[in-house]
Amino acid sequence: NQPRYHEKKKRVTEGYGILQPRVAMSLPSADSSLFARVHGNVEGIDPYTRATSDVYQDLFAEGSFIGKGIYDVDIFSKVLDNRFPENRILSHDLLEGCYTRCGLLSDVQLYEEYPLHYNTDVKRRHRWIRGDWQIGAWLLPLVPGAGGRWERNHLSALSRWKIFDNLRRSLVPASLLFLLLSGWIILHAAWFWTISVIAMILLPQLVATAGNLLRKPKDISTAQHFRDSLSEATGNFLQTIFTIICLPYEAYYTLDAILRTNWRMIISRKKLLEWNPSHQKPNKRAKTLVATYSLMWFAPITGIGMLVYITVSSPISLVTGIPVLFLWIAAPGIAWWVSLSKPLSKTVLKPEQAVFLRKLARKIWGFFEIFVGEEDNWLPPDNFQEHPVERIAHRTSPTNIGLSLLSNLSAWDFGYITTGQLIERTGNTLGTLQKLERFHGHLFNWYDTKTLHPLPPRYISTVDSGNLAGHLITLYNGLRNAAGRKIITRSFFEGLGDTLDLLQDELSGEFDLAPLRLQLEQAGNDSSLSLFDERNRIEILQKESSSLILQLDSQKETEAYYWSRNLLSQCSQMIKEINELV
Repeated sequence: NQPRYHEKKKRVTEGYGILQPRVAMSLPSADSSLFARVHGNVEGIDPYTRATSDVYQDLFAEGSFIGKGIYDVDIFSKVLDNRFPENRILSHDLLEGCYTRCGLLSDVQLYEEYPLHYNTDVKRRHRWIRGDWQIGAWLLPLVPGAGGRWERNHLSALSRWKIFDNLRRSLVPASLLFLLLSGWIILHAAWFWTISVIAMILLPQLVATAGNLLRKPKDISTAQHFRDSLSEATGNFLQTIFTIICLPYEAYYTLDAILRTNWRMIISRKKLLEWNPSHQKPNKRAKTLVATYSLMWFAPITGIGMLVYITVSSPISLVTGIPVLFLWIAAPGIAWWVSLSKPLSKTVLKPEQAVFLRKLARKIWGFFEIFVGEEDNWLPPDNFQEHPVERIAHRTSPTNIGLSLLSNLSAWDFGYITTGQLIERTGNTLGTLQKLERFHGHLFNWYDTKTLHPLPPRYISTVDSGNLAGHLITLYNGLRNAAGRKIITRSFFEGLGDTLDLLQDELSGEFDLAPLRLQLEQAGNDSSLSLFDERNRIEILQKESSSLILQLDSQKETEAYYWSRNLLSQCSQMIKEINELV
């Protein structure tokens, strides 16, 4: 596929230097806070049903580079080499995208960790605003270039609008706060201006909720769509309330970023690249309530000051303003509370649920036990069809092979096979892999499990090869842990118990498995037994299993006979393991 790949790459890079990812979803970590859940995007939603258009791309055939993208290195270097002044560009992504043009890449979904604490998020946005104002000069006819020279601005009107729009956005919190305070102090009808500001903040969320409610995907029910829309609307409403609560502090730090940046660019010319890495974790002291009040002091001071002023000058305005003012006074406490980590929840299975899952695991291992054998060169067939006729698909892929290798490791963990069987089955499969034809060291995506020939059309899959690589890493660490494990552990007796449970499900009432189960429980629960005593107990189980098979001799085509044979085989393999190793 190389010629087609290079042709496609040529077509892409001739049109755009950088491709913009459409969706960058946040992925809160294990100790996710309410703040991350309110401000982070919805995670775990099918990207194909959530794909949306981009206004810049739709109307002007030009997207925006938002910090992550795919670009051609040669074109990127050719366009931007020796283009910008040194130690000046902090937020480089937007400016780079304006020079090289960005396209919309709608079928790529990216995940990133969202800040779990409000203070961390504020520091990041403070840096973004500083970076936006540091490239504000690119709105002018002449722009700074490399070496201190000024040159003509080649950016399009659309690109300059994008830069201006970022500067406009940074002034919104201060503008809203100024309008709200003016409505209480200078203008008449304080209630009108209070409702107006709240409506300005709330209206975009209401429009988004209404639009989402009207766009029902075809593949989900109306009730499910309504529940999803209601959940999203609740999140949007909470976000709006949080914006109102933090409005004074938002105005404070945005103005701080703007004034600080202009001072540094015009007067001091220092610290223009001041930046905190996103992965840098805040210290524990910065997460305390006292530290949050120390950081957000402007919000409660503004609330208290306005409360005193309105009480003295216009007590009637308190009816409108007092709910908002109390929220401002409590803003640091609320920001601290929503940033607290959620307590980790742990699911505890009921005994009957654990039994069900273990029996299911034993059945799944039965597939690999039956079909991954010498006939298929110890490679897993892709599938087994039962209806309308039984048929085995004698083909396999790197993903199938990796899962088969991990199924051996899982079966050993569950106690269905011994360490010797784990090593033997793993070695057989890895030995077959050495025989397979490859392309520059890479496995093809499909092989005939009987002839080991690659199946047409021959191609390499990065997905399947990546899956196999991850499976081998897991297998490697699992095999390392096997080295120091005891020959016979409790897990082997639990594995026998799973097989016995499946046998019990298939047998009629005339067969009594109580003596066999009693022997098994005694062997598995008595930790004081020596290895010699354990072997004797397993031999008793082996004899009981053999006796049961004789009773089922006339039912060889039944599931009961199959599981009784498996029970005997597991006992025999355990005895063989002890005899060979000791």
